[in-house]
Amino acid sequence: MSSSEKQSVALVSIGASALLAGAKFIAALFTGSLGILSEAIHSLIDFGATIVTYFAIRWGDQPADDEHHYGHAKIESIAALVETGLLYATTGWIAWEAISRLTSGESHSVDVQWWAVAIIAGSIIIDYNRARALKRVAKKTSSEALEADALHFSSDMWSSLVVLVGLAAVWAGVPAADSIAALIVSGFIAYAGWKLGARTMSTLLDAAPAGATEIVRGLVGDVHGVLAIKSIRLKPAGATMFTSIIVEVARTMPIDEIVRTKDAIQAAVQDRFPNADITVTANPVALDNESVFQKVMLIASRRNLAIHHLNAQQIGGRLAISFDLEVDGSMSLGEAHETATGLEDAIRAELGGDVEVESHIEPQPERMLQGQDAASGLTAEVSAALLALAAAHARLSDIHNIRLRRNEEGLFLHYHCRCSPAETVERIHDDIDRVEAGLKDRFGDIRRVIAHAEPLGARRHAL
Repeated sequence: MSSSEKQSVALVSIGASALLAGAKFIAALFTGSLGILSEAIHSLIDFGATIVTYFAIRWGDQPADDEHHYGHAKIESIAALVETGLLYATTGWIAWEAISRLTSGESHSVDVQWWAVAIIAGSIIIDYNRARALKRVAKKTSSEALEADALHFSSDMWSSLVVLVGLAAVWAGVPAADSIAALIVSGFIAYAGWKLGARTMSTLLDAAPAGATEIVRGLVGDVHGVLAIKSIRLKPAGATMFTSIIVEVARTMPIDEIVRTKDAIQAAVQDRFPNADITVTANPVALDNESVFQKVMLIASRRNLAIHHLNAQQIGGRLAISFDLEVDGSMSLGEAHETATGLEDAIRAELGGDVEVESHIEPQPERMLQGQDAASGLTAEVSAALLALAAAHARLSDIHNIRLRRNEEGLFLHYHCRCSPAETVERIHDDIDRVEAGLKDRFGDIRRVIAHAEPLGARRHAL
């Protein structure tokens, strides 16, 4: 239901209120019926309430701005509160008049006219349909102002029925029945007004919808990667439920996985509450079981630095950390040393000031190299040397996908090999390193040898 449709319903309600109030005042003037006069006053109050509702909806449907970050929907709650007050005032008037009639014992001469009865009967039909239409729109749009309007017109319908019962009672010679029925209906109207007022006050005080917090807590707790829920705040405003969720995730979790976790939280809550406006904050926290390697890698990653060959040793009860730090090959030694020192200091701050930290700086070009396949004769010669060197290591077999490329930095050799799936990575890596060393001894132009080990029985990688 769009904003324009809400405003159209409110405009129709204004026209109907004005028409009924005018007709009831004319009927009261010609019949002298105090009941009809009270109904006319009731309709006049409703006319004013519908005008308040219309302008509240127009204001409330405005989007958020620099001063109203959550929009203007709460103006509808204020309008609903005003209408609830008017409803109580009307109910008080009916009850006071009924009690006055019962206690005074005075008779009231009423000149009942058929057309006056027709006006009251017609107002019942109009109020019934108007209340249903408003209630339907209010439910779809979560509009408290339209809901208050619907309650007003429902009370109008019951009040009009009281007037008809009073007129019938006058004809039957039981004038007190009118006042007794008015008191009963006043009680129902007051109870309905109290319920609406309580809901409106809950909205104005930012009370979360009943049961919603526990539902959201259960949905968030089921999302993979969430360690703990720090806070859940729900703030209803009109049809929107502003939702703020703060969770804790492992600080070792990659950024893209944190983003996926936040997206999963938002999707789960949005599926249950389609009108929710959701904000998710993920706070990284340290885990008790983090290893030294995870901590060091995390520190380097936060500083956007690449490290490898990370080693950790216990030397006489003292922790010793060493690693290779990759920097741009064109960086000056002074700048590289400052970068390495900053990383080492950060590691000491995390692991303790007495930790021994030592780094080895090596170049890692960040530019794209332009390469080409090496000459076929050289490729054949290097391939033959590779096969001979690999044959000396029983753990390496089925050498395949051999490619030799040349670029401005030298020769880059790539190949695949197969090994037992039960063999350790460390032993396989040692053999591959020995093969690389042998190739570099024979061919001085070889800059890098990149070997891809596959378990025996695995499908060959397509290139």
